[in-house]
Amino acid sequence: MARLVNSIFFTFLYISFIYTLSPFVNATTSQSDIQVLVAIKTSIDPFSITPDSFLSSWDFNLDPCEITGASFLGILCTVPDQVDTNATSRIIEIDLEGDGLEGFLTSSIGNLTELVSLNLGRNKFRGPVPESITNLRKLTSLQLYENFFSGSLVDDIGVLTKLETLDVSNNRLSGSIPSSITSLRSLTRLDLSNNELTGKFPQLNGLWQLSSFDISNNQIYGNLPQFPLKIKTLSLSHNLLSGHITPLHKLRHLSTLDLSDNRFSGGINKGIFMLPELSHVNVSVNRFTVFEVEEFSDKKSQLHTLDVHANHLHGHLPVNLVTYPNLTEINLGHNLFSGEIPSEYWSRLGFSWRSLNLEYNNLEGSVPRELNRTLEGVQGSFEHNCLICPKGLQLCHGQRTASECHGGDHN
Repeated sequence: MARLVNSIFFTFLYISFIYTLSPFVNATTSQSDIQVLVAIKTSIDPFSITPDSFLSSWDFNLDPCEITGASFLGILCTVPDQVDTNATSRIIEIDLEGDGLEGFLTSSIGNLTELVSLNLGRNKFRGPVPESITNLRKLTSLQLYENFFSGSLVDDIGVLTKLETLDVSNNRLSGSIPSSITSLRSLTRLDLSNNELTGKFPQLNGLWQLSSFDISNNQIYGNLPQFPLKIKTLSLSHNLLSGHITPLHKLRHLSTLDLSDNRFSGGINKGIFMLPELSHVNVSVNRFTVFEVEEFSDKKSQLHTLDVHANHLHGHLPVNLVTYPNLTEINLGHNLFSGEIPSEYWSRLGFSWRSLNLEYNNLEGSVPRELNRTLEGVQGSFEHNCLICPKGLQLCHGQRTASECHGGDHN
């Protein structure tokens, strides 16, 4: 209690002191911008401002835009017009990333109307993102990740039409994705991951320049929308999404796809694997039943990592996986695959294939003895199948008993 009282008392003195100083600064910086900087600093718990933080260098006895050296770190300004003697410098960038600051983001932030970039990532800001942030019409980068911001994402975020990067990941934001977000036509990177967002996707096809979209670890439900065709990285894992994944077949520039831990069903269709730039695919922990792999004769295939574990895939293991020359990590475990492991797999395992998981399926047949000589450094598991394994093959340990295999109790 004594610490709390002291904190409030010293914060009051600190605010009074700064507001007393700021009007006397003979500044070329816009006075309204200086007032915003003062408000930012006074909205922060002074006990969280460490000596090595950028914010500790903000000395309001000095002009924020005139000073050089080690004062007002994290601030960039415009250069005033030399012809116009009444011109003032304006704040165009604030970067306080990783300062460990605790407090609120003042609503007066909206008065920095020339601001182009705001980075408050990796701090401990709490409370809502101010609605006034929509006044920052020149903003190209807004990064508020890894804080404790709560409430909904600003409804009118779509008015910030110059935004190229929007990262509010790892906060406590709730509510739905604003429908106005489709107006952000300059956006190339959008990260809403690790929040508490709910509802369905709004229309996203207006984001025609978007190349990276991450909304993993939320509570988004419903079917997939039409995604922008330029997208390269798509992370939708750990949500409540359902339906088929056919809308993804058009994404010719897609390189990384993560749909894990959702409720998708139907087929993992061959169209996905024919995407020429696709290198990493994770569709694990869903409800897929069909797995189609087209033979890939084009040496330009970039597929490197494939994870389809924990679905309801059945039938034989796909032989055509061996036609993907860059494939090195494969996880087909915890499904309903049956029959023998294709003999073509053995020539890949231990050479181009460095990881192969086939555990908890209904596989049978013999595993070649020669594998004991070629599997050094190979990771994975064949356990809990009905395989006949050579002695000493670690990957094969833990097969089902004969009664389990012959009795049909395979899962």
